[in-house]
Amino acid sequence: MWNPFAIIGRVVLATLEEIGQLSLFTWNGVSHVVRPPYFFRLLGQQMMRIGYFSLPVVAMTAFFTGGVLALQIYYGGSQYNSESIVATIVALGITRELGPVLAGLMVAGRVGASIAAELGTMRVTEQIDALTTLSTNPYKYLVAPRLVAAVITVPILVLIADIIGVMGGYMVATKNLDFNGGVYLANTIDFLKTDDVTSGLIKSAVFGFIIALMGCFHGFNSKGGAQGVGRATTNAVVTASILILAADYVMTSLIFKS
Repeated sequence: MWNPFAIIGRVVLATLEEIGQLSLFTWNGVSHVVRPPYFFRLLGQQMMRIGYFSLPVVAMTAFFTGGVLALQIYYGGSQYNSESIVATIVALGITRELGPVLAGLMVAGRVGASIAAELGTMRVTEQIDALTTLSTNPYKYLVAPRLVAAVITVPILVLIADIIGVMGGYMVATKNLDFNGGVYLANTIDFLKTDDVTSGLIKSAVFGFIIALMGCFHGFNSKGGAQGVGRATTNAVVTASILILAADYVMTSLIFKS
């Protein structure tokens, strides 16, 4: 017979099992970050793959986001004769929220999927088991470099995205909305504080950790051949995106708590 309590129980137990596996995986990955030996060559390779090769998509996203934000704020503010707030809101919106979150989501879609697919393929083809056979710890060799590289490079990407996003708003405001360029930049500098930028960079470091962790976790534990790798890739992107949004809310409430 169909028993709703049994279904709920299975879901709860499966969820707790997943949380337990993720907790152990996180502990193993983080513990190997701080313990020698260190694979600096692998770290450099992952920094290039996660940071440098993600720069074009993050830059384009930030530029158009800044431009759209300037347009929307201008059209909304014009109803109350408050067009002058465009520069301030664009700068705060990009540095505090949109820069870190959108960059994190773009990197999750690109890098999280790539990590999950790569490690998933290594798992189903038994390459990870081969590393263990050769006395190479897979957490040290595969997981730790990706975690460190993501935590380092995603804040750099976000800092670049902040600059490009603000410039996107500046371009739209001066070329399409007839703002004075000097006044726009002056308002941006006057109202933008160091805390606004650093809060976004702190968020982005956490987002980078989440992206790499989810990609490694789902790829590392994938099974079932090609279909399993596909599921791992999808789950990595979805869970990373959800956790980024959830972590953004938690950190925003803590950092800007009055």
